[in-house]
Order: sequence, then C-alpha cells, then structure tokens
Amino acid sequence: MPLALILSSHVAGSQVGATAQAAALAPFGIDAMVVPTVLFGRHPGWGAPGGAATPIETFEGMLDGIQANGLLGLVDVLITGYFATAAQVHGAARAIDAVRAAPRGKAFTSAPTVVVDPTMGDEGKGLYVPAETAEAIVAELAPRADVIACNAWELERLTGADAHEPMAAATAARALGKTTLVSSVRRGDEIGAVLTDADEAWLALHAEADRAPNGTGDLLTALYAAALIEGQTASHALARAVGGVAETVAAAKLWSAPELPIVAMGARIKQTSPTVRIERLA
Repeated sequence: MPLALILSSHVAGSQVGATAQAAALAPFGIDAMVVPTVLFGRHPGWGAPGGAATPIETFEGMLDGIQANGLLGLVDVLITGYFATAAQVHGAARAIDAVRAAPRGKAFTSAPTVVVDPTMGDEGKGLYVPAETAEAIVAELAPRADVIACNAWELERLTGADAHEPMAAATAARALGKTTLVSSVRRGDEIGAVLTDADEAWLALHAEADRAPNGTGDLLTALYAAALIEGQTASHALARAVGGVAETVAAAKLWSAPELPIVAMGARIKQTSPTVRIERLA
C-alpha cells in the first residue's frame, strides 16, 4: 500500500497540518507516518494553542526510528509543512535526502515524490514563523522539492513577483522551475488554485465562501499528493483536489462545523465538484 511521511504540526483539536493531511489521505488507501513539529491543543487562530514545539532531539529521534525500521525506502510521498524552528527544517532536509537515498525495496511507487509546503505566512497576516525558520525553508527545502505547494503570498515571498491574479501566479510559479500548486488565487469573487509544470498551467476556481475553517491549504496539498500517487493528469488532479476542498468547506458551513469535517466527508472528498470550474492557462 502507498505510504506517506508527513513532517508538520500535530494539532489535537483542529483539522490542520499533519492531523488534517493524515485524515485526508486515508480514504485513498494511503497510510501516513507523522513526525510532528509541534504538539498543540488547537490552532493558534483560536487563541493560545497549548502544547509546545517538538524538541529537535525528539523530532530527529522519531525519524531515526522510522529509518531503523527500514521504512524510508517505502515512502511514496514526503510532505513538509509547518516548522517551529530552523533546526527542524535542517532535520527535514536530511530526512528528504535519506528518503531519496534509501533502497526502494517493495515500495508502491518507483521513486518518492517530495511535496514542500513552504508554510511561512499568508495575506493579511504576514510572516507567522520566525524569520530564520522561513529563511531555512527557502534555502533548504524549496530546492529539494519535486512539488512546491504554497499560497499566493508565499509564492510572492519565494519569487518576489506578484501572484494573486491567475496568470501572474502561473508566471511566478514557472520561475521556480518546479511543479507548483498555488492556493488562494483570486479572480473577482472567486478563489481557487493554479497548477503549473514544465508543460501546462491550469486554473481551478469556485465561489469564495464567506467563512472557511483553518486548514484548507493543508487539505489541498494532501489531496493533490494523493492524485500524484495515483498518476492522475495535471488537470484532473487539480480539479479533484480543489473540488475536495470546496465540498469540505461547504459541508462545514452546512453542518455548522468549526473545523474541516474531513473524516465525515468519507468518499466524497475523493470526488470532483460541480461548483469548480477549470481552465487551461498555458
């Protein structure tokens, strides 16, 4: 069966970070190993989160245990997300190198795919990790990525170019020279994502909700990672991932859920949505 390694936050009471991503991968039959960068009780958007950052000795010790059990060679997709310290970022970089160097054995895929979400900040919030942590993500993780999954604000920080309008986002993403998934791209009263690779650029849009729970970017990254493991085309991978997010946000509103109801969505999270429009940009 496919196997994911997720290096990101564990938040007990919120569907964000690795917590959300492991739940989202399960309906696709993808097992997840989570090495947490923080152990929080709730998303900081609710207030003081409780808990603390994972000590670097614990973070790297968990990775050592995974490696000792021969599991690095079975990793099909490695996803990085939120990091509390630059030391964790350096440890993640070493983990990426170790996954790529490990013998594949009986892995589901022929080679691992590294998906880096350079979680640093967002529009209206600015940088929400320490500056040295953000600098380490840019220097250590972005160059190691097969796929960069960022929001428009983070893409602007990575490239220095405007990225909020779809074509501008596609142009900026192409400058990274990697497959790039850009969320929080807007056109009028719609919001969505742009996906670019060496050959194509696609846009998926839907009406912007008046309120969405935290974690939509984490969910989008996980759903796109699942499509990569399945070998989906770029257009279908984007449409299904954005559709899964849109339907989950709609369900949260319908059910008055304060968090993304990822588990409750079940198989619906694997489907495209009639509310999502997709068009080719290049």
